[in-house]
Amino acid sequence: MIQVGDTLPAAVLMEFSEVEGEGCSIGPNPVDVSKATAGKTIAVFGLPGAFTPTCSAKHVPGYVGNAAAFNAAGVDEIWCVSVNDAFVMGAWARDQKTAGKVRMLADGSASFAQATGLTLDLTSKGMGVRSNRYSMLVKDGKVVSLNIEGPGKFEVSDAATLLAQAKAAA
Repeated sequence: MIQVGDTLPAAVLMEFSEVEGEGCSIGPNPVDVSKATAGKTIAVFGLPGAFTPTCSAKHVPGYVGNAAAFNAAGVDEIWCVSVNDAFVMGAWARDQKTAGKVRMLADGSASFAQATGLTLDLTSKGMGVRSNRYSMLVKDGKVVSLNIEGPGKFEVSDAATLLAQAKAAA
């Protein structure tokens, strides 16, 4: 499992954009994790699935609502990563009004979740292998802080916890 001090694994996530920009099609567009984190501070949070109750009611809104505070603390971008396809993540982005605040990145085959060791097996609930609920602060591709939730919990991966860590690391 990934730990503080480790470099994020080489992986490609997918992103659906509502608006064309900088020569990119609307999507889905590949996001090379290594290139996208180079020279930046990124707040990353992972969760089991788009449109799920805790994720939609608490997790994403906390990061959307604190986007300006993260920016003030030196965070360049906030990423939400989930084992869904880019089209679902795009629809969820519209629903959660994340534009300009949180990048909604798809890990459709759970390859990033598996490479980090942050998986959650929800096969018995009909959801297959998913991402565990977590948050991490990443600087130039390296994990500075990591908060992994226990099963069924939402206590340490929230925006307030990671924001405090980002302020301390600034």
